[in-house]
Amino acid sequence: MFTTTLLDWFALNGRDLPWRHTQDPYAIWLSEVILQQTRIQQGTDYWLRFMQRWPRVEDLAAATEDEVLREWQGLGYYSRARNLHTAARQILARGGFPTTLEGIKQLKGVGDYTAAAIGSIAFGLPAAVVDGNVYRLLARHYGIDTPINTTHGKAEFTELAQSLLPADQPAAFNQAMMDFGAIQCTPTSPKCVVCPLQESCEALRTGRIGELPVKERKLKIQTVRLTYIYIRCNSKTAIRRRPAGGIWQGLWEPFNAADSLPSWGQGATLLRHGVKHVLTHRILLADFYLLEVQDPPTLPDDYIWVDEGDLDRYAFPRLIQILFEAL
Repeated sequence: MFTTTLLDWFALNGRDLPWRHTQDPYAIWLSEVILQQTRIQQGTDYWLRFMQRWPRVEDLAAATEDEVLREWQGLGYYSRARNLHTAARQILARGGFPTTLEGIKQLKGVGDYTAAAIGSIAFGLPAAVVDGNVYRLLARHYGIDTPINTTHGKAEFTELAQSLLPADQPAAFNQAMMDFGAIQCTPTSPKCVVCPLQESCEALRTGRIGELPVKERKLKIQTVRLTYIYIRCNSKTAIRRRPAGGIWQGLWEPFNAADSLPSWGQGATLLRHGVKHVLTHRILLADFYLLEVQDPPTLPDDYIWVDEGDLDRYAFPRLIQILFEAL
């Protein structure tokens, strides 16, 4: 009943998305990576640009990491872009896109969900996807209060989704689950009055729509203060590539003074104060200064001097872009 109703709804209400008009695993994989932590409308624009610039996985593999990061700029979670680039080279090295779930999971940055999405849509593999939309739909419909961010909860929901999957229509079923959660069974104000599953929905029957799904609170938010100095010296400025192991790995930034100005920066002009930028695990508060000098100050070895007119060749985090707007 659940599966049939869902597929019937999808046939009439499924979203018309450009990557759904192809079975090219590269195009499907690219869409899945971009849409992690990204809204459909914004993600679609990026997908179209990527496909226009790098229409084949071989093209993406041939790009430099800087080029990929620059194209990704504004999407955030830049590890996705680095993993995407690495995986493209993995695919090229192995002679083509893997066609099994295990093979797909071996690609850098690809987990169970992404592998199931690519495998089912591109190759018809009977693997159920479980993402936020699926958790919400199944938790509400079946009245499941197991926390979705626990090992037991993930296993329970994956097993249930797999049991509902029709082996002959895995792509349609997975896309139906995602679309139903995004359009019908939304996080807030779900359309219960016109829901085709209302008669069998346990959360609706018991008045627990707003309580499900359950998620254990584990996230501790850290506040980080940053002080940046834009050094202008003879139409050049100093930037460095962010090191591995922290936020924005591989992206560029102007001089990072941690949380206080160095002695040579005391004459800098404050352009922006306390700019707030919220990430998943951190709240960043940044001050931004402009220092105009005739002689370049002595900086750590990882900084390079570049022409100001060439800054658009480098990939910067969104926060830095916001700060640059003050210039």
